[in-house]
Amino acid sequence: MVKSSHEIRDPIHGFIRLDSSERLVLDSEPFQRLRHIHQLALSYLVYPGATHRRFEHSLGVMELAGRVFDVVTHPDNVHEKIKDLIPELREHEVGYWRNVLRIAALCHDIGHLPFSHAAEKDLLPDGWKHERLTKELILSDHMKPIWDKVNPPVRIEHIAKLAVGPKYFREAPFTDWEAILSEIIVGDAFGVDRIDYLLRDSHHAGVAYGKFDHYRLIDTLRILPREAGDSQEPALGVEEGGLHAAEALLLARYFMYTQVYFHRIRRSYDIHLKDFLVEWLPDGKFPTSLDEHLKTTDNEIMAGIRAAARDSSLPGHDHARRIVCREHFRVAYERNPGDIKLHPEPGRVLYAAAQEKFGKQNIRWDKYVQEGGAPDFPVLCGDKRISSSLIMSDALTNLPVVAVDYLFISPAKHKEAEIWLKENREATLRQFAAGED
Repeated sequence: MVKSSHEIRDPIHGFIRLDSSERLVLDSEPFQRLRHIHQLALSYLVYPGATHRRFEHSLGVMELAGRVFDVVTHPDNVHEKIKDLIPELREHEVGYWRNVLRIAALCHDIGHLPFSHAAEKDLLPDGWKHERLTKELILSDHMKPIWDKVNPPVRIEHIAKLAVGPKYFREAPFTDWEAILSEIIVGDAFGVDRIDYLLRDSHHAGVAYGKFDHYRLIDTLRILPREAGDSQEPALGVEEGGLHAAEALLLARYFMYTQVYFHRIRRSYDIHLKDFLVEWLPDGKFPTSLDEHLKTTDNEIMAGIRAAARDSSLPGHDHARRIVCREHFRVAYERNPGDIKLHPEPGRVLYAAAQEKFGKQNIRWDKYVQEGGAPDFPVLCGDKRISSSLIMSDALTNLPVVAVDYLFISPAKHKEAEIWLKENREATLRQFAAGED
């Protein structure tokens, strides 16, 4: 007898249950490929337990998407004004959209490159990101046999829209309802993609920074009307009782970025990986052909790295050797608020000066500044008023942005660079600042 329900054990969510249609997606080639894509690239060279893959993360996103959907569509939780704004909340349509949402959540990462986000910006042609590859795969002939078997039937366009959101699906407008559902998956405030990766990455890295009360947060999520000029638009928000859990989520994100995702040595390995791939890949870019994309995983890249590390005649030898032999570039300089008072971009200035002093081949610069601050979402207050999260929460108003500014240098030059920076850092920054005035 064919089972209609399937269970998968998960270290974060316990049992994850799938129906037969979701199992078809799970067994497909694009999804099975995610078993061979590390969630955190080469972070396992710093945090040995961080060897988890996009496969289990995507299962977790599907599980959380279903939980959030059940909460925000429960009749007791639907705000009176929302009933008029979102006609899709009619009982006979809710089941269809729950199926679409869970399948979209399952598929949201199938376009990821090997080693996930590492150097994606530099290794895809202009106009391409992993979200575009995800969308193309969902709409492709590779997945069509799956969609033909899904029962009850779903519209492929709906799956693609919810999986990547309005920013990356521009072929058709989003209804308010579709925008809310895509926000459940990829939203900046309460996207379950973020909820799962914070919990999962924290668990596997062996740190506590990404943990927060996601049970309380999900139980208090609501679709709420938000003032938009002369009209109202629905948005994903939270009851006042869940505001502290929402604050904890965004603080967890800040701490995970500063302590894990932007760990100095992890970033150094990302740079070596990117430099290797630029030399090793044809034309220095990943393929955008779906057939080639499906053939390319971390396994093929690591085989190339290990081969190149042993053979100096192969492309990318030096970068591969640094990864395999742990001869990564060391941090010579990192962001310091005092230096910003001397020059607004100290890393850029010191990078230029260090290139002249030590040679371009021995220096790498890594800078990232988070765009925007905390997201603004509606909060349903105890007296039934709806307010802005940035009004209700001092913690969110003052949430620090993630900012790193690293200067990396070859191990052979590290001691010399330390001495040089100690003697010349302040004078160099002042000199550049004076010259730019």
